[in-house]
Amino acid sequence: MVRTVLIYSMGEVIGDGLIKLPFIAGLRAAFPDARISWCAAKGETVYAGPLKSVVVGYLDEVIVEGRNGPKLADSLPWSKPFGGRKFDLVIDTQENLRRSGVARRGASGRFVSAARHARDKDWPVAVSDRLARLLALATDGRGAPRPLALNNPDALKAAEALLPTGPTYVGLAPGAGGQDKRWPLERYLALARRVAARGWTPVFFFGPDEAEDAAVAAREVPEGLQPERDRTDGFASVKGPLLVIALAGRLSAGVANDAGPGHMLAAGGAPLLSLQQDRRKAVKFRPAAQRLEMLVAEDYGSGMGALPVDAAWDALQILIAGAP
Repeated sequence: MVRTVLIYSMGEVIGDGLIKLPFIAGLRAAFPDARISWCAAKGETVYAGPLKSVVVGYLDEVIVEGRNGPKLADSLPWSKPFGGRKFDLVIDTQENLRRSGVARRGASGRFVSAARHARDKDWPVAVSDRLARLLALATDGRGAPRPLALNNPDALKAAEALLPTGPTYVGLAPGAGGQDKRWPLERYLALARRVAARGWTPVFFFGPDEAEDAAVAAREVPEGLQPERDRTDGFASVKGPLLVIALAGRLSAGVANDAGPGHMLAAGGAPLLSLQQDRRKAVKFRPAAQRLEMLVAEDYGSGMGALPVDAAWDALQILIAGAP
C-alpha cells in the first residue's frame, strides 16, 4: 500500500503551477489516503505562495528547504536529500539525469522518472501530457489528470453567489503577460456581443492591472458580468486564482489567451477555447482542460489579430453544445 508519495520538481512559477493542477488532482484521486509531499528542489513554488489555498487537501506538505538536488554537491553519497526521509512512491517530474539520481534516493518503493523516459520516441511534447504519462506509470494506468475540486467551502459559496445557477455562463479572459499574446480586446467584445445575443451571459475576467480594459468592457457590453470586480458576495477574502478557479466551475465554456487565466479556467473544469499565437508553444503548453478547442493565429496570418471572430464563435458553440 502506498502511504507516502513524493513529487519531485525544480519549482513552479504561476504558469507551471497552474498547468500542473489537474495532475495534482488526479494524483490525490489515485492515492486518497496517502500523505503527498511536493518538493520544489530549487526552493520556490507557487504551491507555497499564490496557489497555497488552491492545493489545500491535495498536497499535505511542500518541501522548499534542504540539499535536494540543484547543486552538484547534493549528489555526493553523504548528502541526505529530503532530510534522509524515504517515501513509498517518488514521481520525478524533471528531466535531468543527475538530479533524478538525487530524487531516487528518496524512494523506498516505486520510482517513476521523467528523466528515464524523456528520450523515448513516444515521450509527449505537451507538459500536461508528460505529467499524465507519469501518473499513468505510477498507477499502472489507473490514474489520470482531472479538474480540481476545491476544498475551500468559502470559495465554492462565493462562486455560487457571484454566478447563481440558471444562466449559461461564458467566461472571457482577454489578458496576457505580453501584448503579442493578446487577441485584441475589440475581438473579445465582438464575441461577447454574440454570446449575449444568443441568450448566454458573458463573464469577463480581468487582472488587477487591466482596469482600463475592464471599464471598456463594462461600457461596451453592459450585459456582461465582472464578478471579480463587482463583488456582491460576503466572501471578500476569496480572491485571485482561488476565486477564478472556483468561478470556472460555474462556466459552460471559457475563452482565453495563452496565459495564466486560461490555465485557471482549465484547472477549474471549464471547457476551454484557447487562443494561441504559434503552434509550437500551443502544443507544448496546451492547457490541461478536459475539453479543449484551440485556435492558432499563425494558421490565419500574422499576429493574434489575424484570428477571426467567426472562427472563435464556431469553436465556442462546439464547446457549449458538448457541455453536460
